[in-house]
Amino acid sequence: MLKNQYLKNVLADVEKRSGGEKEFLQAVTEVFESLEPVIDADPKFEKNGVMQRIVEPERMIVFRVSWVDDNGNVQVNRGYRVQFNSAIGPYKGGLRLHPSVNASVIKFLGFEQIFKNSLTGLPIGGGKGGSDFDPKGKSDGEIMRFCQSFMTELAKHIGADVDVPAGDIGVGGREIGYLFGQYKRLRNEYTGVLTGKGLTYGGSLARTEATGYGLCYYTEEMLKCMKSDSLAGKTVVVSGSGNVAIYACQKATTLGAKVVAMSDSNGYIYDPNGINLAVVKQIKEVERGRIKEYVNRVDGATYTEGCRGIWSIKCDVALPCATQNELDGDSAALLIKNGVMAVAEGANMPSTPEAIAAFQNAGVLFGPAKAANAGGVATSALEMSQNSMRYSWTFEEVDAKLHDIMVNIFHNSYNAAEKYGMKGNLVAGANIAGFLKVAEAMIAQGIAY
Repeated sequence: MLKNQYLKNVLADVEKRSGGEKEFLQAVTEVFESLEPVIDADPKFEKNGVMQRIVEPERMIVFRVSWVDDNGNVQVNRGYRVQFNSAIGPYKGGLRLHPSVNASVIKFLGFEQIFKNSLTGLPIGGGKGGSDFDPKGKSDGEIMRFCQSFMTELAKHIGADVDVPAGDIGVGGREIGYLFGQYKRLRNEYTGVLTGKGLTYGGSLARTEATGYGLCYYTEEMLKCMKSDSLAGKTVVVSGSGNVAIYACQKATTLGAKVVAMSDSNGYIYDPNGINLAVVKQIKEVERGRIKEYVNRVDGATYTEGCRGIWSIKCDVALPCATQNELDGDSAALLIKNGVMAVAEGANMPSTPEAIAAFQNAGVLFGPAKAANAGGVATSALEMSQNSMRYSWTFEEVDAKLHDIMVNIFHNSYNAAEKYGMKGNLVAGANIAGFLKVAEAMIAQGIAY
């Protein structure tokens, strides 16, 4: 519960303006609660109106996306791009294609992106975008036509030094390719306007793996610093089976852990012998199938309908990598009962406030999304750098930079929490460390900014 009157007033104003946007309000509330000691300690943030400015997007673009399906029928979706904060660099954040996308989801993701991008130490501001279009079950032709229509409007608002989108849920290499091709046709220029591109046209090695790898680098450093331990020998549960989950599973295994469960929106698999990632990749990346197919190909594995039950599986480390609010208070209680020692978020805001409180009260190490999953956007920024130089680093060079960034994110968050009297609270630490850099830049650039 907030005590600082300035923060209470700003939050009340946000609730008044954005009353129906529950995901956005959840994200703002969490950040405000973390920042209270910072605002108490220095009046300049109130004097310069930093909080009421940082919660209001610089720009919110909403547009119609009309496209024609394979049957010749006209379909209409809604597109979004929120350009939230450019105090430290051009807007940067992914595009999400999923039926759940709405203004609240896009604003929550864009708001989180401000702090996540700041934490990377790289010069990138916060933005996000997407559409309620569902790519599942669509042909390549339908997806291409949607992406071309989407980019026809989006191209008016982005650029290599203005706003650089990337992928997110529902947007992988195929979609980025279609989007980039349309941008290039419209603008007649070849620039690094999108990240997550294919390697043949400006993409970066290690970008595909970056979020999952970075999650494990962060988790390893968290265990090392706070428990004098590591992922080696640990049993791990990973929710999801998309890009983040797959490469978190791969890196955790490389670091000596055994991943025993993964999921998709229909249910989850449990393999006590350790997930055979080659089978998962074949099903999800090649066949674009459902995770339940795994049990038909791997002896000893079981499949259970429904996603939330995955958190009933006994594990040492939990890595939620599916979607927002997937891990609630009841699920947290199950994990704690079964002896979980660390949780790190691979998805954006996958744990509810009740779950986070339960983990913190039980002494479970908890790595919040804006810190733990920042590896993807960090490597996207490295892709931007390579595009600007017309140069490419090796996989090993990018991976080494990613590792160093994730280690620094952990320590900057840990140190910020300790400085403001909340030692070990990595949620508060990430919010504080991310906020201070952006806030100082906002003040330096004047109130009109």
